[in-house]
Amino acid sequence: MFDARSMLISIPNWVGDVVMATAALSAIRRAYPHATITHLMRPYVAEVLADCELADDQVFWPGAGSPTRTTFGLITDLRRRRFDLAILMTNSFRSAAVVRAAGARRRVGYARDARGWLLTDRLLPKRVGRKYVPVPALDYYNDLARAVGCTDVCDRLILATSTADEAAVDRRLGAIDPDRPLIVLNPGANYGSAKCWPAEKYAALARMLTDRFDARVVASLSPKERDIADRLHAAATGPLEIFVDPPLGLGPLKALVRRCDLLITNDTGPRHFAAAFDVPVVTVFGSSDPAWTDTRFDKERAVMLDLDCQPCMERVCPLRHHRCMVDLSPQQVFEKAEELLESAKRTGRRRVVSH
Repeated sequence: MFDARSMLISIPNWVGDVVMATAALSAIRRAYPHATITHLMRPYVAEVLADCELADDQVFWPGAGSPTRTTFGLITDLRRRRFDLAILMTNSFRSAAVVRAAGARRRVGYARDARGWLLTDRLLPKRVGRKYVPVPALDYYNDLARAVGCTDVCDRLILATSTADEAAVDRRLGAIDPDRPLIVLNPGANYGSAKCWPAEKYAALARMLTDRFDARVVASLSPKERDIADRLHAAATGPLEIFVDPPLGLGPLKALVRRCDLLITNDTGPRHFAAAFDVPVVTVFGSSDPAWTDTRFDKERAVMLDLDCQPCMERVCPLRHHRCMVDLSPQQVFEKAEELLESAKRTGRRRVVSH
């Protein structure tokens, strides 16, 4: 254990990574119950950790939506807080340079991006030659927790919702029929189009689910994904609710996933909301490698083809055919969804219908 009364943790920049880091963040909170813990993060991921009680304070990187205007202003603010320990869950040179300039006495992180000399305690990422070996982000962050003396480290992801989040979902859903499964679709992906299963296939899947299970199917998209919402609406041949205008926001989306019977999603951040709330989830993989994001969640089913070009890890298909998604049929995804829904019926799992 470190002698740390004041601790800074640099939080990952992607929604999914933030969720996968919560197991480590929770272990750190338990190991240092008397320390003042501050999270340094991008403003747009703050909603992910809201109400989790994993930190005492938060500060933000300069950028859109941040009260911090410059990096110099951020460093000045951090220096005033006199941190004994900084834990870097981000891998950038910049994050290591900022916490060193801020005067953190101990700085723990992975020796990546030519920043090892800025750290006092270095972890070495796994490599074969010059290539990084795929390691689940869950393990990657948990190893950081162990490096600062945490022994009570597990795989359990932690999220919470607020009363306002739940109320927002109540307003959008209205009355919920407890005898009909609520299925949420997440057809977008901020990372890029290579992660997106076509909207038309999601629409066909929605029809299969309503025909087979009399399900209520809801799709949630962000304003940047309006084109996906339009294609989904145009292709729908049965009841399908699309939440895009106004968008839910991350807090209410957590609440929506928390109370659904099944989430069907591309490999994107909200996928991990399901694991945190113990909700069955079917994840459609295209360009991405599941080895990087495996959370060992026993109610997750992955659907992925076995093409020579997979996984390419690119944002846009470099071969311009996008076969990893185009050739993946609604029937293949439906079979995994059916498996999870039938399993829940046999075990008598009750859906959460209110806060």
